[in-house]
Amino acid sequence: MRAVIPFKKTNAKSRLSPLLSEKEREELAMAMLNDVTEALLGSGCFKVIDILSTSIIETGGANIVLTDKGLNEALNEYLKKMTSHSINEPVLIIMADIPLVSAGNIRDITSSSADIVIAPGRMGGTNALFIRDPSRFHVDYYGSSFLKHRDIALKNGLDIETFDSFNLSTDIDEVSDLSEVLLHGKGHASRYLENLGLGFAWNNGRVGIKRI
Repeated sequence: MRAVIPFKKTNAKSRLSPLLSEKEREELAMAMLNDVTEALLGSGCFKVIDILSTSIIETGGANIVLTDKGLNEALNEYLKKMTSHSINEPVLIIMADIPLVSAGNIRDITSSSADIVIAPGRMGGTNALFIRDPSRFHVDYYGSSFLKHRDIALKNGLDIETFDSFNLSTDIDEVSDLSEVLLHGKGHASRYLENLGLGFAWNNGRVGIKRI
């Protein structure tokens, strides 16, 4: 079994720019990537962990595979190479911006007997995708990718499981999302935000985030 994480560091997470500088956003992206990588390693499920990165980065416990391609093209090329080399082992595609994910979450999603397991993000996205046979599937991210991946599986006669998890659904895109990291995180990303001096802001009973 293997895992693959698509990752972009350069000008990462542009929608966080109202609060974080470009350097801070890139450092936060690396912190979140380290949280995801450590969850994968801690699960003990994988013999290979690859990071598909658009730039040279340093992180422990995973292989860095450089790519200049977009998300869909890079991942589908990865799956096609697995098939062409007769590597039809299960693969977990997981996003790099879900810092709350735990080793237990990873063990749960990969223990499913379904052909395809989809962990949806908010607003119809796909945060993790477990593919039992890569030769029978391709990815189509952006937009309502959860629905797209479900339809691809159905068209290929594959059985599907939806993996409902708060940790896996919590992707970090907007400034308001950062409060979830401070509330629930225990890893690199939460420590990084704390070290930046970020804390909670209260707005009509809702938890937000601000520089203290």
